[in-house]
Amino acid sequence: MKKIIALVTLITIITATAVAQKKEGIGLVLSGGGALGYAHIGALQALEEHGIYPTHIAGSSMGAIIGALYAQGIAPLKILDLVTERKMYKISHLITYNHVGELGLSIHDAVKKIFAELIPHNSFDSLKLHFYACVSNIDNGTYKIVGSGNQLKEYVAASAAIPGIFEVEIIDGVHYIDGGALNNFPAQAIHNQCRVLIGVDVTPYLENRPFKRTRDVVIQSIRAALHQNSLKGRELCDFLIESAAIQKYNEANFNNYREIYQYGYKAMNYYINTHPEMVKRCKKQ
Repeated sequence: MKKIIALVTLITIITATAVAQKKEGIGLVLSGGGALGYAHIGALQALEEHGIYPTHIAGSSMGAIIGALYAQGIAPLKILDLVTERKMYKISHLITYNHVGELGLSIHDAVKKIFAELIPHNSFDSLKLHFYACVSNIDNGTYKIVGSGNQLKEYVAASAAIPGIFEVEIIDGVHYIDGGALNNFPAQAIHNQCRVLIGVDVTPYLENRPFKRTRDVVIQSIRAALHQNSLKGRELCDFLIESAAIQKYNEANFNNYREIYQYGYKAMNYYINTHPEMVKRCKKQ
């Protein structure tokens, strides 16, 4: 009996040690949110200024686009410059209209072209940081988190394939759309690998909004669905930062990328200054 107890104790210690060793990273979750996702760039800049450098990143939609670029080693301010240089703030440069009858109004040529130039290896495994993209499988109605393989630009494009706007992305015969449709805050991808998990939500739910037009009802309904599928991921975070840009701008305000960037930068700075334990935990060896 004593031998059995000793064996069980030993197994428990080994298991606990293994789990502790696995959770060594600093994780960052980036939500989807269209143009509001430019706030992620500002949040990343503020993190670096405070000496916090994520090792693991998970994102949906715009969060996946920004996250992949950062995981490649592109600095936040350089990403902001790319938005200007590549005119990623202009709808006409993000959307390539497709002919009627296809599975969306636009194809993802612009996004794929940028990624082909900036991340030519097209591999999750060759990125400088651990990166995971969330996509929604509309063949079986589940979300999928991808963090390995040589189809990086395809899965990032799929993660940002807003239904009805961007064409469905077909990968290995499976139809994928925007990751935010089923999981807009995919913290599940990295929480078991990180000792600290930071989340940035650029689409926090705004309650009791006025409804002046039918469009207001539609937008609020979509945001309610996104909020609901984000709850689990939000709960997994040790530190959760919300951008206030949504109070002034919306998901389609790409022209206001610099202002939205500032919202993310200020939100992260304010949070760090009011939660000094975040820096301590991130820098603790």
